Amino acid sequence: MPIVSDDGTLVVASARAIDNKDRWLVAVDPETGKTRVVDALHDDAWVREIGGFSFAEPSGFGWLADQKHVWFLSERDGWMHLYSVDATAPNETARQLTQGKWEIESAALSADKKKFYITSTEVHPGERHIYSMPASGDVGGERTKLTSMTGATSGEVSPDDSTIALIYSASTKPHEVYVMPNRPGAVAKQVTTTPTDEWRSFKWVEPQLITYKTRDGVDVYARLYTPEMMGARRDPAAPAVVFVHGAGYAQNAHKYWPSYYREYMFHNLLASKGYVVLDPDYRASSGYGRDWRTAIYRHMGGKDLDDVVDGAKYLVDKQKVNAKRIGVYGGSYGGFITLMAMFTSPDTFAAGAALRPVTDWSHYNHGYTSNILNEPHTDSEAYRKSSPIYFAEGLKGSLLILHGMVDTNVLFQDSVRLVQRLIELRKENWSVAPYPVENHGFEEETSWADEYKRILKLFDDTLKNHDARRAS
Repeated sequence: MPIVSDDGTLVVASARAIDNKDRWLVAVDPETGKTRVVDALHDDAWVREIGGFSFAEPSGFGWLADQKHVWFLSERDGWMHLYSVDATAPNETARQLTQGKWEIESAALSADKKKFYITSTEVHPGERHIYSMPASGDVGGERTKLTSMTGATSGEVSPDDSTIALIYSASTKPHEVYVMPNRPGAVAKQVTTTPTDEWRSFKWVEPQLITYKTRDGVDVYARLYTPEMMGARRDPAAPAVVFVHGAGYAQNAHKYWPSYYREYMFHNLLASKGYVVLDPDYRASSGYGRDWRTAIYRHMGGKDLDDVVDGAKYLVDKQKVNAKRIGVYGGSYGGFITLMAMFTSPDTFAAGAALRPVTDWSHYNHGYTSNILNEPHTDSEAYRKSSPIYFAEGLKGSLLILHGMVDTNVLFQDSVRLVQRLIELRKENWSVAPYPVENHGFEEETSWADEYKRILKLFDDTLKNHDARRAS
């Protein structure tokens, strides 16, 4: 949304190029309609959205107190940070207010416009904390950390600046509302309790947050679940499962309650049954900077898939799982990666469950896909090498496809076309579960239960058996 100065003489708006490789902050004179670029950002891949996810400024930019300078969030130095620029002066260079290999997720000014409140990953990529900092500071200026609970905290400051209302969660603790005095070291008081007594009576495991090295030498953060965490016995040749989270721009290897809470509970179940489970933040996951975000440019199923395959190698080398008893599963983008893993790295995974998967990116949402793969008529190579349907002949292991028939995000036709391709290839080691009343995110409890029962049966049948052999 555009922002208007208090006296109504100047409007600042955000504009983007049609290919999303350029973003401009533009000053507009409302009387004459004349425009002037205040700040410009170019990315050879695609420019990231600048909106925040908490506090009161959904636009990701706003006016400072002098009504001349505009603050905004930008990935200019490779990480999402805070900047300001004089919107009334021509050829002004933006001033960087925060710096470091961490990300600001949201920012807003206090009611008196004297300080910023920001939510950032400064402590750890898997944590979110609230800080305050002077609105007139320089780069690297003093920040005051206001929250201390391990996990993720977002919040809203009261109009008189005395109190912060918080939403807080931890790895084993779903989101709750807290309130705390607006000062460093203050204790936050919990004011809601949402889980049932039955749910809280179960000993939910806190996954271990680990890193592992990839083939190109970078560290991938991941959640690790082991049988020992659940008090279960680990088989000397333990089976393992790699979970691949979805996309849009997501993170799951963190210290707070996951949006993938059903999968979290499923991973508790798998660990209790003797599985080792790995949940990695592969390349293109959020929270790790611009280079990580854009590593899939022109090749989805490239470095992101490498990270998943290297995760399986970590499980063999460090967790001593049986290399012939590793499965993979995920939904949406995770379903797509599952298919790419089963088709292009068939000797790594013995079984895979692809939930609502994209099978051909040329049929998917143009606004999302064109950022990453450009236009299908100008970069057909990127679409072809990123689409699983072109690699289906590589299938060796056991594949389960699950898809809602009224999916308005990833259309059911994607799975139908892949099924036809598997028939044409005379593949026999696959099955499909259609869900007639379900959209992209299932709504019926019975559908969720059926889906996870089928995934569990797939893994038990193909991975738990010591004599399991890969299908040819």
